[in-house]
Order: sequence, then structure tokens, then C-alpha cells
Amino acid sequence: MTKIRPLTIIALTLGVVFSASAQAADNYPNRPIRIIVPYTPGAINDILARRMAQYLGEELKQTVIVENKPGGGTAIGTEFVARANPDGYTLLQAAASHSILPSLMKKLPFDPLKSFEFITLAATSSYVMIATPKLPANNVAEFIALAKKEPGKYAYASTGNGSSAHLMGEMFKELTGADIMHVPYKGLAQGLNDVASGQVQVTFGTYPGSMAYLQPGRVKALATTGKHRMSSLPDVPTIQETVPGYEAQGWWGYLAPAGTPKPIVQKLNAAINNIIRSKAFSDTFTSEGVDMLGTSGEAFRTHVEQEMQIWGKLIQTAGIQAN
Repeated sequence: MTKIRPLTIIALTLGVVFSASAQAADNYPNRPIRIIVPYTPGAINDILARRMAQYLGEELKQTVIVENKPGGGTAIGTEFVARANPDGYTLLQAAASHSILPSLMKKLPFDPLKSFEFITLAATSSYVMIATPKLPANNVAEFIALAKKEPGKYAYASTGNGSSAHLMGEMFKELTGADIMHVPYKGLAQGLNDVASGQVQVTFGTYPGSMAYLQPGRVKALATTGKHRMSSLPDVPTIQETVPGYEAQGWWGYLAPAGTPKPIVQKLNAAINNIIRSKAFSDTFTSEGVDMLGTSGEAFRTHVEQEMQIWGKLIQTAGIQAN
């Protein structure tokens, strides 16, 4: 009787697994794909997902639909994908909140790293530091001087405790020593209205959400939050030009449930990155202040890990708690 060695058994088993995974990728996709967006319809997150669904459907020759599952600070939609079958037919369009939630909610029903396969970091976007026209400061240095001269007099609006705008404001305070108050609102429009009227002096808003106020001069742009100036606002300096070390951006990327076969993840990475790099797709968002990227899954995971460290430290230092 011929004995089969353990290593031979392992090799045969792995061969079967790899063969099955490769075959799954060859047949993928053979039914509609869902992109879950953990935000309400209409925001830039939703717009990006719907346009991606259109192009991805054409690229893969299969229907791709978008489902909005907002709530829980994006935890509801994210958990839905984490618990979905790892077959490549349910994807998550994640955003910056994915790296913020772990420090705000101690009992998440998923692990932001272990529960997912990372496909690609699709895009990043700077925020705009916006001020009321009534503010006697036209740049970051002048605003810092005002805030230090009269501590507690000035305030910044955000879209809620633990929101990106809140964290950007707290980072600004930490790096400048400016004593400015935080005023949380339920949405960007409410905060912008009060900034325009002068009830609150500054806020941090997305470029698309702020343009309706910036273009007619209802508010003014002091700076942008990224490492480089925005191509859509080339004359507006970055905060970093005045405050070394300041860098904060929104981002969007695509995830699949943990355990999704690697060949399928690779197929999605190639398809999505091909779309991102196409002029027809990217031009639409570049004009909206979005920088299209398209990375490897490993680079995307590293980005999220770094963001988790940065925001986790700030949240702990500033004592920030979710609503």
C-alpha cells in the first residue's frame, strides 16, 4: 500500500482550493453586483458610487446596482457588507469614517481591517476651510492671530460630533493652539448658513457641498486641508503652508467581505482602477475637487491603518465622543 505523505496531502488540498478560486474568477460575475453605500442618496459618496456602478457594469458586462444603507455613522451599511457572502457580489464603498469609527464606537459589529478584503483606494478630496465674510481675517495666519488674541470668541461648525469636520477643527486647534469653540450641526447646509450669516465664524466643508456658498461670495475660502492645493481652487493655499504638519482629507475606496477569493478581488481591482484612470470617468470628479487614484489593495489597507492611528490619537487627546 502506498503511503501519502502529509505534505503531499497539503499540496493537493491547496491545489484544489486555488483551482476553485481561479475558476470562480473566470466565471465572475454571472449575476448582478451590489455596491453598498452607507450614506443617504445625493451626497458626493452616492454620486461617485452610481457613476462607478454604471462604468463597472460596462467593464464587467454585468448589472451593477447601488443600495444606500445609511445609519449608525455608516456602521449599518458597513456591517451589512461584512456579513455578506464573500463571493464578490456585495461590495462596500467605504469612506473616511471607516478609519474613524473604531475610535468613536468601542463595540463595532465588525473589524475595519480583518472583516474585509481591500480592493482599491479610489479617490481622495481635500476639504475647504470656509469663513464668514464678516471675519476680519483673510488667511489662516490672520485667523490664528485673532483666535489667540481673544480666546473662546470664535467658533467652528461641523456636521456632528466625530464628523470629519469636527476632527479637522480639533486638529487645527491642536497644531495652532487657537482656542475656538466647536458647534455641531445636523448637516453641512445648516452650518454653512450660520457661517454665511456670521453666527459661526468658520467651518470645514467638502468642495461640492460648499460651492453654492463660495461662488456667489456668501462665504470665503481661507484654505484647503490637503497636502497640495486643489486644482479646482489653485489660488487658495493649504493650511499646511501656514501650519506645518496639518493634513486631512476625505477618501473613498472599495471593500469586499473577508474571504472573497483573491482572483475575484484582483479582477475587481483591475476593473475599477481601469475605470478610475479613464479620462471620461475622472474628469467629472476632478472638476468637483476630487483626486482620482486607483491603488493596490495592500496600499489601500496601509492607508486605512495610518488613518486609524492619526484619528485615534486625536480623538483620545481631544476627548471626542460620538453623538
